[in-house]
Amino acid sequence: MNKKEDLALIDVHAHLDEIADLEPSLEAAREAGVMAIVAVGSGLESNRRTLEIASAHLGYVFPAIGYHPWEIKEEEVESNLLFIHEYLAKCLALGEIGLDYKAKVKKEWQHRVFSELLDLAKKFDKPVIIHCRYSHERALRMILEKEISRAVFHWYSGSLEVLEKIISAGYFISATPALLYSLHHQEAIKRAPLEKILLETDTPVVYQGMESRPEHVRITLEQVARLKELEISVVASQTTANARHFFQLP
Repeated sequence: MNKKEDLALIDVHAHLDEIADLEPSLEAAREAGVMAIVAVGSGLESNRRTLEIASAHLGYVFPAIGYHPWEIKEEEVESNLLFIHEYLAKCLALGEIGLDYKAKVKKEWQHRVFSELLDLAKKFDKPVIIHCRYSHERALRMILEKEISRAVFHWYSGSLEVLEKIISAGYFISATPALLYSLHHQEAIKRAPLEKILLETDTPVVYQGMESRPEHVRITLEQVARLKELEISVVASQTTANARHFFQLP
């Protein structure tokens, strides 16, 4: 790979609120060619911290606030939705939200919360960052029913059949360093057109013993280029353009 400064990358999905070494991690990301990071929230305290981090790093860290299906608790739903309603207008996107049928949270509660969150995305005209496990078909159906214009299916590892529907609807998928080993993730990235792929790390997820940071979006870049048999510079340029378009970044 050429000099780090030759590339301009965007990590579209990082849980910066979950890392203790924030400042060194952001500096390492800059040195690795990361020009912007989308910091995603997962619940009330996570969202508050995400907004604080973004405020301290204006123009580099862009906030998305959400309510992760793992975090849903019946007694906390109202406070989470109220917070998102109050602050979403100031955010780049709504996320991380979605459905997870492997989670212990009842499906009926997941569906209700997801539906209400999609209504907020529609109201504030925000793109949505989607988490789904064993629920891709249902999540896509709900998004289409709500007529959401911009959605990215984060770390997509679902079926190729649903992938075709996602792409046909004009939505995006994102790639992670899990491309190093996940066959389902690899197949999805091979199949999706480069024009519909975004790069991310899902910081601080651990991949093969490595706790990720935004700088590791370069690993994602390298793996997408390998799977698609394209030059790294081509993938970097297109995926960054994709992210700018999707999030309406300057």
